[in-house]
Amino acid sequence: MASNPEFSRQNSLNRLASEHFDVVVVGGGITGAGCALDAAARGLSVALIEKNDFASGTSSKSSKLIHGGLRYLQQRRVVLVYEALAERQRLLRNAPHLVSILPFLIPVFNTDGIINPKVARALGTALWAYDLTGGFRIGKKHKRVSKEESLELFPTLPSDRLEHGYIYYDCEADDARLTLAILRTAALEFGAAIANRVSAKGIKKDSFGLCQGVLAQSAEEDSFDISTSAVINAAGVWADEVRLLDDETSARRLRPAKGIHIALPRRLFGNEAAAVVPTGQDGRSIFVIPWENTTYLGTTDTDYNGNIDTPECTLEDVEYLLGAARDNTTAKVSLDDVQGVWAGLRPLVKDTKSLTTADLSRRHSVSVSKSGVVTIVGGKLTTYRKMAADAVDEAVDFLNDLNGDKNKESKVTSPTLKLSLIGAPEELEASPVAPATPFAPVVEPVKKFLSSRKGLKDPHQPPEGKTESNNFEPLSKATLEHLFDRYGTETPLLLELVSQNHALAESLHPDLPYLKAEVVYAVQREMATTLDDVLSRRLRARLLNATATGEIASEVASLMASELSWSAQQATQEVDQYRQSVKHEMLSWRSL
Repeated sequence: MASNPEFSRQNSLNRLASEHFDVVVVGGGITGAGCALDAAARGLSVALIEKNDFASGTSSKSSKLIHGGLRYLQQRRVVLVYEALAERQRLLRNAPHLVSILPFLIPVFNTDGIINPKVARALGTALWAYDLTGGFRIGKKHKRVSKEESLELFPTLPSDRLEHGYIYYDCEADDARLTLAILRTAALEFGAAIANRVSAKGIKKDSFGLCQGVLAQSAEEDSFDISTSAVINAAGVWADEVRLLDDETSARRLRPAKGIHIALPRRLFGNEAAAVVPTGQDGRSIFVIPWENTTYLGTTDTDYNGNIDTPECTLEDVEYLLGAARDNTTAKVSLDDVQGVWAGLRPLVKDTKSLTTADLSRRHSVSVSKSGVVTIVGGKLTTYRKMAADAVDEAVDFLNDLNGDKNKESKVTSPTLKLSLIGAPEELEASPVAPATPFAPVVEPVKKFLSSRKGLKDPHQPPEGKTESNNFEPLSKATLEHLFDRYGTETPLLLELVSQNHALAESLHPDLPYLKAEVVYAVQREMATTLDDVLSRRLRARLLNATATGEIASEVASLMASELSWSAQQATQEVDQYRQSVKHEMLSWRSL
């Protein structure tokens, strides 16, 4: 199966060097992806470049929640919560295969058998306010649950201190795969030229100081100009660096905040729901969230002054989260139980009135330079679509002024409100499938599974008269469900790979949920070019169990080598670099 020419890195590089674009987006995180899709869907010609891999920064290292933010409501940031909850509902509709409803338990503990009635009333009031602000749109309202019901959802809560609990509902999503789906929708549905591992090195201007291009450099050390009339700077925590390319005198506007998460075996907690528990140190709370066979804890919120390219977890960070788990559960957790860590930086806008990063607003900010560089900073994962729409509005205004036509047709309301992302079930019949090879060994279980999923139909029938009988064991319903929750209606493309090579149906590791076919798919259709691209972002295996990914690194590199024509030396180098990176990541926060 060939790769998508519309989402081929080489094809994109050719286009970047030869075409003129209305807008060039710098930054391949969630915000940049949203900008590329919004602009392309409006009919603009769009290019996007990312200096590393898509979502390799903050957008793969979040808490993976699509939510309004209950704590923001407690801080009286009602507008922010309302906006985020509206965006949460749109994402549920536009990407139901990637976004799912997740129950959250707030346990109410007593102290020496006594519970503070003011605290209990305040919590109930906050949850009612959350529902009324927009939380109820999800079709579920919060409710009070008994001690016994709370323990059914989270059996390792301390029963001697637990009084009762509250359940409310929000959503979760794999942030990196959501980013990738947005990028692929922009490219495959609307013709955007998308490329990773291409850095912006300068902003080229004409004699009037107006933007006329971006000086770019690929990972292959090739320098070239990308012709454009406007730039959207969506580089996240690197946004100040891109602004300096446009104006060397510009002041820094960002105050990065570091947030870390740690993953532990889910069996230690046994939780079926996420939980919100206090840290007992600084008045904050953390999430305890089930994900596959792990439970992850997060997040911290601290000022960061180090290298923004390489934020790291520290022993203090990890102990902060483990301490919250020890204080609020009976789980016996230690440093040795940590099997995955990730550290990300939030691109928060400076505010001289805020003493801590936790107090900084999560609202976004958009500015436009005289040359035509639109900078979008701040915000959060949930509101990426609104952020993108606001940034593209500014870019369109600039282009219209540049052309002397303020009523240009491109000045339209953002078309992304009801724009389904690639793989969404409602777009099943339009999903690109390649029925070149019949896959009789898997089509029947797929049809049975699809018929059990509301609104889904089987798009992929083997040619008439074509049947196969062999000893291939069909994929289980659990495996199919795993694939649909990651690829949606593009799942038949992976099944096609399996039908051509049954070995690709094998699991990569007993402690990880991924198939070998997903590695091949990542290279062929998702622009993965390195071992880390696959294991950290296309599969998310590194976050779940970093040690396990080291064990399968050679096998994954072998699968990639055949697709990318790596030499044996190149494959070995990839494995060595990856294992060294994992080793450093898992040892950097341990006490020496």
